[in-house]
Amino acid sequence: MNQESIFLQNHIAVIWDFDKTLAPVYMQEPLFEHYGIDSAVFWDEVKALPEYYKLAGIAVHEETCYLGHLLSYVEHGKMPGLTNAKLKELGAKIPLFPGLPDFFDRLKLLLDQPQYKEADIQLEHYIVSAGMEAMVQGTPLASKVDGIWASVFIEEPAKPGEDLSQRPSPGEIKQIAGFLDNTTKTRAIFEINKGVNKTEKISVNDTIAPEKRRVPFENMIYIADGPSDIPTFSVVNGNGGQAYAVYNPESKEHYAQALSLQESQRVNQCGPADYTEGSTTAQWLNFQVERIADRIRDNRADRIDNSVTLAPSH
Repeated sequence: MNQESIFLQNHIAVIWDFDKTLAPVYMQEPLFEHYGIDSAVFWDEVKALPEYYKLAGIAVHEETCYLGHLLSYVEHGKMPGLTNAKLKELGAKIPLFPGLPDFFDRLKLLLDQPQYKEADIQLEHYIVSAGMEAMVQGTPLASKVDGIWASVFIEEPAKPGEDLSQRPSPGEIKQIAGFLDNTTKTRAIFEINKGVNKTEKISVNDTIAPEKRRVPFENMIYIADGPSDIPTFSVVNGNGGQAYAVYNPESKEHYAQALSLQESQRVNQCGPADYTEGSTTAQWLNFQVERIADRIRDNRADRIDNSVTLAPSH
């Protein structure tokens, strides 16, 4: 593939974790409340699953085995009628941190200035989560993002010999179509980096020189809340992007966790999960977006100057 001038590299990607970053609770809380499930019991069962299945010689993935356990709850009648549509409906009940969803719009408006519009600099929001895509789609953030990476369910699996040219039948969720964990989140970062999500002919495994990728790492900001995000923090921060850890200001433990990430240089900065205008976190993100935009603008001006030979003057 000829990589010459594939992308203008004029995009800034602000990439968000979801649980405890955009929402003060785990997204499953409205789901448990709807079905009258004790969340503590559910999560205790999930924690016990690796050892339980180990007795049969089966190793399960600790970060995502909760998805299969949810399907067991559906299968055994504890969550009757749970469809993707129902998950989306319940997603609308997930509380968000102060300032959301409006902050997503305000951050984009920073680039609505002549010097940035002239250079066609654009900001994109992405959510990359180990949670459930359908629930994220039910939040008011869904209409403000350019992409969501999360776990997905199949409702009615294809039967042997079935006509696969027809639309699948709706029903309760029965299989896992795909999942993200805290390691495979990094794959989503590389897909954004290379432009896989915007260009059909490019795959995440294609070799593209860093200087020719759609969103260079230095044009990325990753916001998340905890040690489980260290792989993604490392990819973004280690390649010249910005990493920011948020904490719930009502939790001393959450603050200590975020501060530890900063002190160990996993992230560039940390601050409260408060996105209201004028908050510490809003100001930091505003500053970083403008700083990246200024660099993109200046680099573009330099490329133009270096590519143009002025005509002789009289």
